[in-house]
Amino acid sequence: MGPERSRRRARRTLRLAVCASLVSISWLPSAGPEPSLAAAAVKPVTLVVCAPGYPGTTAEAQPAMDTLAAAAAGAAGWNAGELAAVYFETEQGGVDRLSRPDAAMALVALPFWLKHREALKLEPALQAVQQDGEAAESWSLVASKGAVTGPASLDGFEIMSLAGYASRFVRGPALGSWGDLPRGVTISFSGAVLTGLRRASTGTRVALLLDREQAAAMPSLPFAAKLEVVARSAPLPVSVLCAVNGRLPASRLRSLVSGLTSLNATATGAEALAGIRLSRFVALDSPALARAVDAYARVRD
Repeated sequence: MGPERSRRRARRTLRLAVCASLVSISWLPSAGPEPSLAAAAVKPVTLVVCAPGYPGTTAEAQPAMDTLAAAAAGAAGWNAGELAAVYFETEQGGVDRLSRPDAAMALVALPFWLKHREALKLEPALQAVQQDGEAAESWSLVASKGAVTGPASLDGFEIMSLAGYASRFVRGPALGSWGDLPRGVTISFSGAVLTGLRRASTGTRVALLLDREQAAAMPSLPFAAKLEVVARSAPLPVSVLCAVNGRLPASRLRSLVSGLTSLNATATGAEALAGIRLSRFVALDSPALARAVDAYARVRD
């Protein structure tokens, strides 16, 4: 083989090798644009709403929770899907869900917060305002007319209440300023308000600790004349929005809190709030919260 023929053969072999490599490369999947480090670092988190004894179940409330999460994420400038929300109508359901690592925020009733704030590390950030514009409420103790003249006369009574799962709340923030309840009082968690009020009206040794909405409805009952309010608490926050166990970075927490405080300013946000019977979120009433903590701490189980 002459030198010129050898050179032509070498060039042909080289061209084939280059073509083969190009064909192989064309079959590799495209990697696409590389995600930013900031996007990769964001993990979805969950807002857990818990109001023991109040209407609705987790499944029934989920559409409203989805709407709230989407509106809150948008107001905070978060991407879709970065915030989820879920509701629990039982104390244990809320406790269990808040123990999971993605539960970064909580919206809970005041008695729940007082009872579990230390164990679950619930740091208050805002408080909720109800649809009627009230961010605080007084709890009313109702009994058969003339049956209760002071705390001591409740010995042997049962006190029924939606707040009954937190007995220290009943004895402390709700009724502590009225006086010390006797140890012979039984405190029970119950949403059967109408049944309880009917029993009390017949002279049964039952009293009911009612929230503001329940107390406002009492005069409409046909047996209301047989009942009376014997004590009321000072105004207390209704529910508290909290950061959970420091799971949300400070910058993300600030953006979410800012978004929630402005949520009512848009039609979408106002509709989402109305779905959970709220009108807006406002700054904490820190003095009222501190008084509730102090009253709760003075009671021993």
